[in-house]
Amino acid sequence: MSATKTESPIDLQQLAVNRKPTSSSNASLSPRRKWISRYLLPFGLLAGFAGLLFAAAGDQWMPKHPVTVIPVLARKIDGQRAGTVLFQAPGWIEPRPSAIKVSALVSGTLKELLVVAGESVKQGQVIGRAHDVDIRHQVEQSENLIAVREGELARAKAELQAAEKRLEQPLHLEVVLAEARSQLSKVQTQFSQMPFFIEAAQKKSDFAKRNWETKRSAEGSIPQRTINLAEQEFSTADSELKELKNRLLTLESEIKALKDKAAILENQLTLRIDEHQQRDESTAKVQTANALLDEARLQLKQSRLRLSRTEIVAPVSGRILSVVAVPGSGLGDSDIHGNSTVVEMYDPAKLQVRADVRLEDVSRLIPGQPVEIKTASETGMLKGRLLQSTSQANIQRNTLEVKIELIDPPETVKPEMLVTASFLAPENTSKAIANGSTELSLVIPQHLIQSDDVGNFVWIVTPQATAHRARIEPGSPAAEKLVEIVSGLQITDKLIVSGLEQLAEGMRVVVTGEDQSIGK
Repeated sequence: MSATKTESPIDLQQLAVNRKPTSSSNASLSPRRKWISRYLLPFGLLAGFAGLLFAAAGDQWMPKHPVTVIPVLARKIDGQRAGTVLFQAPGWIEPRPSAIKVSALVSGTLKELLVVAGESVKQGQVIGRAHDVDIRHQVEQSENLIAVREGELARAKAELQAAEKRLEQPLHLEVVLAEARSQLSKVQTQFSQMPFFIEAAQKKSDFAKRNWETKRSAEGSIPQRTINLAEQEFSTADSELKELKNRLLTLESEIKALKDKAAILENQLTLRIDEHQQRDESTAKVQTANALLDEARLQLKQSRLRLSRTEIVAPVSGRILSVVAVPGSGLGDSDIHGNSTVVEMYDPAKLQVRADVRLEDVSRLIPGQPVEIKTASETGMLKGRLLQSTSQANIQRNTLEVKIELIDPPETVKPEMLVTASFLAPENTSKAIANGSTELSLVIPQHLIQSDDVGNFVWIVTPQATAHRARIEPGSPAAEKLVEIVSGLQITDKLIVSGLEQLAEGMRVVVTGEDQSIGK
């Protein structure tokens, strides 16, 4: 028996949510929501948009370091047999390593020119002459000056010889000393005789005095004339006595002076100061005269050298490339402005080709690789050898100049002839011949590689226009001044070549152009 259960009906209105705010909540929340929606939210959106604009354009306002770049070169390693033509390049023939300028070594005017363009000359052959009248006068003047200097030297030597004789044998001093000694001896003799003379004079004076006094006492008995005569005799005798006494004193002074003089002369004879001075002065004069003579001889050599240089000779055997000066042209002492060059010449056995190689073929250049040269003046191929790349890149033609040595060039080949150079695969690069594969290796100029404590690196420009220090692993040399890079670079990288000293990691840079020098 089953029981029947009566279910009550469900009221769905009980599940409804009353979303109408009460009067109190509407009064408190309505003004705040209006402020947020009307002011804060719009200003927040504007500030965010301004921040995005500043972040996007801020880098453009920052200062940037100007740099020039070059691309990473891709070197193609072909699996070609040795001797196979890799590529061709046009070029022209020129002297190797350069034309020889034959310049005048003296200033003046070119008198005559003895060669023409294309003429063969031998080493030392005269190719021109300059006017030499003034220089010949200088030679004569130098010769006359030598004669004058030789005379001065002979006179100085004679003075020196005489001074040495006077120093070794001072006869002039001995004569003076002998005279002084003789005079001293004479005075001493006189001095020794003076006492006798004085004694006789004294007796004579005493006798004359007594005689005068006697006659004066008999004044009345004898004539006055006799008395005066006796007085005069006494006066004379007395004067002679006084004179002898004075002479004695004078002789004493003379003896002392003569002794001093003799001592001085003896000392002078011993020292010979003046004679040594004369000898030294004469020696200095001889040295000065020798120096002046050497200077005059040097001037003569210089004058003769300038005279010989008026003949302009060929420094080497070769051929005249071009005539620069003509008779009547002014010649300078130096060739700073080219005003002393007379002709240009070259050695026909030393020629080279300067070829324009496309930049995409530069990586395939290897110093020493064989080159075949074709020119219209020869029916066959000329043999050559790659010397080196130059630092001259042509941005319009997108080429790089290289130099090729001509091996045993024929006589028909001349400078300025146009040629076509075919670069051949060398033996040491002919690999992968079996499967004919081709490899690419990246090469860069060697001078761009820098190093620090970590290792080697180069500066490159990132896609974000910033400087980046790229770590690399260099390999073997690939061509002239180029190095193969084993790792660290991509073929799309741009290498920075200018302003390297001011670079820093992450610095903003602006590329001003591509550098034209490759492998410099």
